[in-house]
Amino acid sequence: MVQGPRGLSEENPSIKVTRCGGQTFHWGERTYVMGAVNVTPDSFSGDGIAGRPREALELALRFEAEGADIIDVGAESTRPGSAPVSVEEELRRLLPMLELICPRVKIPVSVDTHKAEVARQGVEVGATMINDICGLKVDPEIAEVAAENKVPLVVMHCQKTTEYFDLLPDIMMSLHTSVTLALDAGVLPDNIIIDPGIGFGKTADHNLEILWRLDEFKTLGYPLLLGTSRKSTIGHVLGLPVDQRLEGTAATVALGIARGADMVRVHDVAQMVRVARMSDAIVRGWRPEGWMK
Repeated sequence: MVQGPRGLSEENPSIKVTRCGGQTFHWGERTYVMGAVNVTPDSFSGDGIAGRPREALELALRFEAEGADIIDVGAESTRPGSAPVSVEEELRRLLPMLELICPRVKIPVSVDTHKAEVARQGVEVGATMINDICGLKVDPEIAEVAAENKVPLVVMHCQKTTEYFDLLPDIMMSLHTSVTLALDAGVLPDNIIIDPGIGFGKTADHNLEILWRLDEFKTLGYPLLLGTSRKSTIGHVLGLPVDQRLEGTAATVALGIARGADMVRVHDVAQMVRVARMSDAIVRGWRPEGWMK
């Protein structure tokens, strides 16, 4: 390992590692890759596999083989205009997938939900991280689930409108509130990860500004997750449909890492693992095992 020019936020140097499902994320050494498994019938990215547990397992195993560090399983679509689902329906979609995936993969599994009961049952069957796209604003009890089970918690910024007084300060204040809710519920600081929420209550211009100024989120002092994969901003910039946004995603991942992203959530794992490793070699001084100087 070569010491790189960037590391975790100097504002909170005590958070150096997060332990998750028998694995340890050493923040600042390299970028971790989260592979998205959407078990929904209406995923925005066109990869939803609701009701097909075997396919979900095959995808998770493929992501692991391609170099993913964690699998994120979600059972409710977050695409614009999607209809909300009940707790019962989300569990019906999610649990069979987790029951197959968790015992079979050697890497951690995250449950993507904003409902405490879904998070609780997901952890009970083997998930070791909770990814709340609503940042505890819809169901704050998710923080209690994370605290009780001592699992990491991702809090993402999300809002219904695209109106801001001042974009980055507004998002950072909202994330600060989410972090405070988590800490007050007993979540350990080492178990908190923040996500600025690309595409959630933001215009394309907002998303581009967030990416350009991503390093400012490091002042909050927590590891930073970035989710740009196949999103509409890439489509707006390049004029391409969702199935042709690989190169655009790669650009956002590389530049996001240069601006301080610690983990990236992606659909195209093999390609983005390569992008992350090359970016890490330049930005963080990461080197592969057996590196010859």
